[in-house]
Amino acid sequence: MTQYECRILLVDDESALRDMLGNLLKREGYQHVDMAADCGSAIKLTRENEYQLILLDVMLPDGDGFVLFEQIKKIRGSGIPVIFLSARDEDQARLRGLGLGADDYVTKPFLPEELLLRIKAVLKRTYHIDEDAGTDRVGEALIDWGAGTVSAGKEEYALTAKEYALLKKLCENRGRILSINVLCDTLWPDGSYGYENSLMVHIRHLREKLEENPSSPEHLLTVRGLGYKIV
Repeated sequence: MTQYECRILLVDDESALRDMLGNLLKREGYQHVDMAADCGSAIKLTRENEYQLILLDVMLPDGDGFVLFEQIKKIRGSGIPVIFLSARDEDQARLRGLGLGADDYVTKPFLPEELLLRIKAVLKRTYHIDEDAGTDRVGEALIDWGAGTVSAGKEEYALTAKEYALLKKLCENRGRILSINVLCDTLWPDGSYGYENSLMVHIRHLREKLEENPSSPEHLLTVRGLGYKIV
């Protein structure tokens, strides 16, 4: 298990590079790596899955990686970290990618070990993961903050970025009611208005990982009219 077992989307039209990176990531412990060769496939996968990291080529056969990045943000919001992979080393291209909100810009050819280090740095920075962050318990569920996982019985679940941030906030305030506004601000610091329904979806997914009976929760509770709390 890596420090954060996440789902990664790799978008690149070079099949040899996709295969190499896919094998590299899986050897490193990232077991959930999806691949796309063009914008259309990437959009389809983004609609169907929730990713914790996207590796995105700039030059694709059916479009521009920068435009694709903006389309992905419209679908999934701006919270997914993105690392651009590009043969274009011009300052203008690099600045455009970073200006759009990308977390890093790696120029081809690159050392595989360097890319792995950049991936780990982005994941740690985005999800505030510390290898020595310790563990916590919610009922019978064990939370491993360093790995970003929840274990319940024989099952182990990887937390998404939003689930991790939400659960961390609730556990840090165990026993206290946190309002919907406070939790939305935690997940969407750039502007949380209108995300109440999305918050409810993340709460439901967390209960599925934490609670023995998610439809009748005992630990992640709704306080009607006020918010949520962990007990």
